[in-house]
Amino acid sequence: MSIFIDETTKVLVQGITGKEGSFWTNHMIGCGTNVVAGVTPGKEGQQVEGREVFHSVRRAVDKVDVEASMLFVPPRFTKDAVFEALDAGIKKIVTVADGIPLHDAVQIRKAAVSEGAMVIGGNTSGVISPGKAMMGFFPYWIERVYKPGRIGVMTRSGSLTNEVTAMVVKAGFGVSSLIGIGGDPVPGTRFAEMLPLYEADGETDAVVIIGELGGSMEEECAEMKRQGLFTKPLVAFLGGRTAPEGKRMGHAGAIVSGGKGSVVDKIKAIESVGGKVAERPRFVGDYLKELL
Repeated sequence: MSIFIDETTKVLVQGITGKEGSFWTNHMIGCGTNVVAGVTPGKEGQQVEGREVFHSVRRAVDKVDVEASMLFVPPRFTKDAVFEALDAGIKKIVTVADGIPLHDAVQIRKAAVSEGAMVIGGNTSGVISPGKAMMGFFPYWIERVYKPGRIGVMTRSGSLTNEVTAMVVKAGFGVSSLIGIGGDPVPGTRFAEMLPLYEADGETDAVVIIGELGGSMEEECAEMKRQGLFTKPLVAFLGGRTAPEGKRMGHAGAIVSGGKGSVVDKIKAIESVGGKVAERPRFVGDYLKELL
């Protein structure tokens, strides 16, 4: 099974009539995603890729069965769009917006936890189970990167995701479920909240973390493995090995401050529980073959 989405999941697209929304709706359908409707205020009655457009999420769920929502919405409107989906009872939400105001991100995280929902992003490429479905904008047609298989992938970086996943496939493996939690300081969902789903997934034999400096999400995964809450092989690649303290690298969440969040500390934490940390992306596949 997939841990977030498969070809049966009924997906709503918020912002479906926009340039990005309509373009990636076409590709999500091409990937196998079951897109059932769209939402754009003021555009009700239109159709995109044969899917009916509604004025609001509430009006959509009154007419169509919906299980998940994909947001192609600008950063300043993301909080309201997420809240609208949560208020309509949707528990799986993906938002790709980069640059969501920090206070909005904090409120989104708080609301998601309160509602028992999973909000993936912002600042993410989304979620994909190759060969089944995706929510986001992955180049799913590149088989040397997005080949179906039995390795779970969790990532904070879009560009490194393509590189590391290509090494997973090159080593003879493929991907079961790939979750891009995003590179912002306050993502809607953390790595450690995904691990129990991979642990329970019979189609996942190991998990690869694509992390980076800053924050404590990688250390939280190590602690879960130490406590026996995650028992499958764990391999990581961490960006920012040579980054100086106090200098932000790429993502808003990628910064070492107060002596915490260094790659060195993350490596120690993961290796102390039997995990492997690859110095280069090309070593990820070798470690998987060693552990499986």
